Amino acid sequence: MVKVLTYGTFDLLHIGHLNLLERLKALGDELYVAVSTDEFNHQKGKRCVVSFEDRIRLVSALRCVTGVLPENSWDQKPHDIRRLGIDVLGMGGDWVGKFDAMKAHCKVVYLPRTEGISTTFLRETIMERGTSMVALKAAEARVDHN
Repeated sequence: MVKVLTYGTFDLLHIGHLNLLERLKALGDELYVAVSTDEFNHQKGKRCVVSFEDRIRLVSALRCVTGVLPENSWDQKPHDIRRLGIDVLGMGGDWVGKFDAMKAHCKVVYLPRTEGISTTFLRETIMERGTSMVALKAAEARVDHN
């Protein structure tokens, strides 16, 4: 039995997340996902739209995911790998080289992200559209008053 582990925030769960998780699951028999807590994201300078509890529920609901655990710190990886008996640590391609120290504990792979989609892209698109809608509503209100 080959066990795979990955880590991430998984805010605004999207097709890029699903593609990555399905490809990671294809590397083994079981896929475990550590989801960053709100507190840990705050330490990293990230602010999530979706709460930790909801992100855990969403990731847990995916067919390709065997189990979910909280990510509370950068240094928990070797402990999780030993505790869960992990064979492969898989991360997105934007992390290439960052977790090579884990090769002392298991195989480490970096998979490419899905092009054209990211949480940052979604957040920016939502903000742009929201700003456009506010401007449109303001313009409509001015026309209605005249």
